[in-house]
Order: sequence, then structure tokens, then C-alpha cells
Amino acid sequence: MTPRPPASPPRRLGLLSLAAAALAALTPLAAHSQSYPSKPVKIVVPFAPGGATDILARLLAEKMGPKMGQTVIVENKPGAAGIVGTDQVAKAPPDGHTIVLGLSNSLLTNQFLYEKLPYNVERDLALVSQIAVAPLILVVHPSVPANNANELMAHIGRSKGKLSYGSYGIGAYPHLAGAHMSDVANADMSHVPYKGEAPMVQDLLAGNIQIAYASALQVKAHVEAGKLKALAVTGDNRIAAMPNLPTMVEQGLKDEAYRLTGWLAVAAPAGTPKPVLQRLSDELRAACEQPDVKARIVAMGFDVRASTPEQFAAVYKREWPVWQRMVKTSGAKLE
Repeated sequence: MTPRPPASPPRRLGLLSLAAAALAALTPLAAHSQSYPSKPVKIVVPFAPGGATDILARLLAEKMGPKMGQTVIVENKPGAAGIVGTDQVAKAPPDGHTIVLGLSNSLLTNQFLYEKLPYNVERDLALVSQIAVAPLILVVHPSVPANNANELMAHIGRSKGKLSYGSYGIGAYPHLAGAHMSDVANADMSHVPYKGEAPMVQDLLAGNIQIAYASALQVKAHVEAGKLKALAVTGDNRIAAMPNLPTMVEQGLKDEAYRLTGWLAVAAPAGTPKPVLQRLSDELRAACEQPDVKARIVAMGFDVRASTPEQFAAVYKREWPVWQRMVKTSGAKLE
């Protein structure tokens, strides 16, 4: 009589094999996160040196390096509204040693503006943390007969085809918000794009344009000197740099377009291990919580908004359709 083979050992061996396979799959991830960072970390800034993004990146790098046990360096890679530098990071090894500090345009709105992008944010990048939000000030030339946002909207409605608004680039928030105001009021306002915020503000001071959205850093002194009138701030909250200035929401203009703010945020290549993303997020938040960093961010006219990857992803998902609609309303398209 042929003995029957035992039934249980193969099943037990199968379970053990599965467990071993699972452990083997997890071991490299755990080892990678424990040894991270194993070399200098590079923060790519997809804009020219000297701007707010560059200044903030260098401040964060200075604070993060000692805690991470590695040098954190900043590399400027400007070009094509942030596309060149962002693409470099999207194609970098997914090990957390190359990350990008970008703006809402390079990480979000460019995908609606450009017919062809060399990267896809959802496919090629992992969101790490927002760093700061950048509400903008709705400002007008003193000749404009309006002292708040509602009076401005009424004036716009009465002045069809007669007013112009500035922006620091096609598809930037000042362009999209101005186009939204013009559309709501059926005002046919003219859009005047500039090659930066400073020349836009200079033309506003000269009265060559009547309306603009600008940073507190650029316009606060002019408002205090009576050379410009500040009517409102975008976003849901007042800003520390100009705490007496009400939001557009407070003034009853609750369109989604006015609740948005630009932001500065960090992303890494897609496929970066989750523990590494979490370590980066933790270090960024710790740096942002230091008093001198907070003070510098506020002085720039921004508000600190360091977040977890999950919190950043929720903000991104919520804002995505709003930005898409605003770009469509503006009619902006770039190649």
C-alpha cells in the first residue's frame, strides 16, 4: 500500500514562503529609509536666483542640513515658467536626494496652460509638503473710484472696455483672477502681461494700468505712502503683513477664484519610498517652525503652511478643478 503524502507541510511551507517574500520586499524599503539620506540632498529651484522661491529654498537648506546629517544644496534651473527644473526632478532617481521647490504654476496650473509638458505631475511626481501660501493684494491706482472690492466690481461693470489689468505672465494668478473679474462683470477689460511683478507695479503706479493683483512685498510700501489703494486680499484668511486688510470673502465675494492663493511647495520623483517622503515632510515642517524662518516667510508676504504629504494631496485635489476652470475662462494657451 502506497502511503499518502502529508497534506499540511506543503501548505505550511507555502505560507512561510509568502511571509518570507513579503519580508524580503519590505526589507529594502526599511533599509533605504533608515539610511536616508546617504549623500547630499539637492533642492532644485526652477526659477532664477534672487527670487522668493530661491531665498526660501536656501533658508530651508541651511536649517535642514544639520538635522539630516548631510549637506542640503540648492540648484537653480530656470526656464519655461518652471518647466525645465521641474522636469529635471521628475526624471531624477526616486530616492529622495533630488527634490523640487516649486510654485503652484509649475506644479499645477502649467498642465492646463501648455499643450505639451515633458512631465505629468500625477504620474511623475510625489507631493511632499506645501511650505507657504501666497495670498495676493487686489490693488488699484488712486484714480480708480473704489475703496473696497464691491465698489471696484461696480466700477468695472460701468466701464466696459475702458479698464486694463496687469499680470506678471500669461496664466499667472493675477491674469486668471483679472480675467474672472472681467468675465463676471461682462467688462471686457484688457489684460497687460509683464515680464515680472516689479514692472507691473511700476506701470500701475504710473497709471498705465488701473488694476492688479500683487504681493504684499511689492505693494505694501506704496499703499502706506498713498500711491496705491489696497482693496482686498485673496484667500480665506487675512495676512500677517497687512492684518487690517479684509479678504474678498469677508467682503461678500465668495467665488472659488478669490479663495485661491498661490503657494510654494516641495515635490519628489514618483516612486520615492513613503518613509523617505515622510522624513522630508517632517524636516521641512521642523524648519518652517523655527522662529527666524517663520519671520522671514511672513516678511515676504506669505503665510507658513507646512503640511504632510496627505494634507498637500487633499489641497491639490480640491484646487485642481478650480484652476482648470479659471484657465479656461481666461483663454490662456501656451506652447
